[in-house]
Amino acid sequence: MSYKALRLIGISGALFAMSAVAMGAFAAHGLKSILDSAALETIRTAVLYQFIHSLAMLIILALMILKPFAQVQHLLKLSGCLMLTGCILFSGSLYCLALTQITWFGPITPLGGVAFILAWLILAVAISRIKPIPDNTIENRNG
Repeated sequence: MSYKALRLIGISGALFAMSAVAMGAFAAHGLKSILDSAALETIRTAVLYQFIHSLAMLIILALMILKPFAQVQHLLKLSGCLMLTGCILFSGSLYCLALTQITWFGPITPLGGVAFILAWLILAVAISRIKPIPDNTIENRNG
């Protein structure tokens, strides 16, 4: 298990969740009188996707430390890194677009969306490749 990857995914997930809450509050209270409704809606979308994917990163972190998932560590790491990339590209570009009205940020957003889609696909592949192990602690707890 790569502790560097665990820290990267876990810390990023926690910080992205924190900043999603902060940005949502800032938009709702501090930017409400400054930005038009379309820009506020863009920020809401960015906050929603950032928050969902930050929680998914924390779930991936939890899976990475479970024994049955050791065999798919490389896929979990890739999925977590793609979610991190998606948060930066998707939500980051939407924040920049809404706050600056610079339209060239718009074409960056779909790249983040593709990163999210690939992350979920790779997570599904990782889960599908799990094989039971003889000393599975999950099964022992139920048994």
